Amino acid sequence: MNSTKLSKRIWFNLILFGFMGQVAWAVENVYFNTFLFNYIGGTTRDISRMVALSAVTAVLAAFVMGTLSDKLGRRKVFISAGYIAWGITVTAFALISRENIARILPREANVLAVTVSVVIIMDCVMTFMGATSNDAAFNAWITDVTVPENRGVAEGALATLPILATVFVTAAFGAGVTAAGYPACFLLLGLLVSLCGVVGLFSIRESKIERTPGGSYLSDLFYGFRPSVIKENRELYLSLSAVCVFSVAVQIFLPYLFIYIQHFLKFDFNSLLENMSAKTVAAAAGAIVGFVAVTVLLGKLLDKVGKGRFIALSILVFIAGLVLASHARTIGVFGLLALIMLCGYGLLMIILNASVRDFTPESKAGQFQGVRMIFFVLLPMVIGPFAGNRVIEAFAGNYEVSLYINDFGEAVSAPVPEIFLAAAVTAALIFLPIIPMRKKFK
Repeated sequence: MNSTKLSKRIWFNLILFGFMGQVAWAVENVYFNTFLFNYIGGTTRDISRMVALSAVTAVLAAFVMGTLSDKLGRRKVFISAGYIAWGITVTAFALISRENIARILPREANVLAVTVSVVIIMDCVMTFMGATSNDAAFNAWITDVTVPENRGVAEGALATLPILATVFVTAAFGAGVTAAGYPACFLLLGLLVSLCGVVGLFSIRESKIERTPGGSYLSDLFYGFRPSVIKENRELYLSLSAVCVFSVAVQIFLPYLFIYIQHFLKFDFNSLLENMSAKTVAAAAGAIVGFVAVTVLLGKLLDKVGKGRFIALSILVFIAGLVLASHARTIGVFGLLALIMLCGYGLLMIILNASVRDFTPESKAGQFQGVRMIFFVLLPMVIGPFAGNRVIEAFAGNYEVSLYINDFGEAVSAPVPEIFLAAAVTAALIFLPIIPMRKKFK
């Protein structure tokens, strides 16, 4: 790129596909868990299994399809067609319920076990489509169309999208579930994701990918595992390690966050939506606009002064927010303390994601998406939720409020505050890969 300024077309696609992808992932990360826990009758152990298998699927998709997009020198078809297919798989969840599964099973079959398995399998199918289009192709496309001088502002914008998507999903999807039920919400979300893919057929311009001559697809698939490649790209793998530790910390509490708020803090999301006034909505909108503006400005600041000046502070703020949040016993106090955690979370996401892109070799972005997904998704989503579940099972007996009777009359353990403390301890380990590369950050 001759200029460091991103074009309007790039910004449009970055925001559209970034936001819609994060909305779909937010629904999976939040409401697929509550769907399995509340609607189907699964347990936190089932949730950890679903998250882990979904992570494995995402990594396989990123390896296979990311490398293929490099080999073919194409991103657009993988993004657009992938989003269309992704939306179709989301709509399939509208058909999953204990009642529907019972209709096709013998009477002696364990309906609950089969239904939970169907949800997990379909989650993996949906994840394959999402990882192909978003994690592999779209992320590689972002690396293609940005340079180190503008990645801070690009990552600043991207860093706001998961949080905005979570806010949007909490309000819109939550209200939809209350008013119309899960099936209708899955249908609408699937249609929106597919529509996004259709728009991409016309809005995305193919990025210029320097295709490396020679080499088989199979050798390209395992390119990122070669010892020589790891040695040549030391800073990339250190950055990926830092992301991995950070993401493990997040995954210890994130899959259980809304269940924790609902069943431990006893917060009724339905009452929030019912009691919303125009002033409340306006205040929330203002806060969101302010958050976006601050995050983008921080991204610009990072581009100017360097990421190294903020990395240690970001880690400490994130840890402090987690520790403080673990001591909150009301939703109001928890919300205020969670803001501290969000500040550290947002800064770390900008810095670490931008660093990974900075150290990714040009023309190899697709081949490194599989490696990236191991550190971003596979290890965190296998280790984190299982660790969180072990913490829940170990400490649930200390709290009477943690015992929850679901809609089917079955006793299950709700998440406990110790998941935030476990995440804080894990987050402190981010310093280990950061220290050896502090000079590169400067």
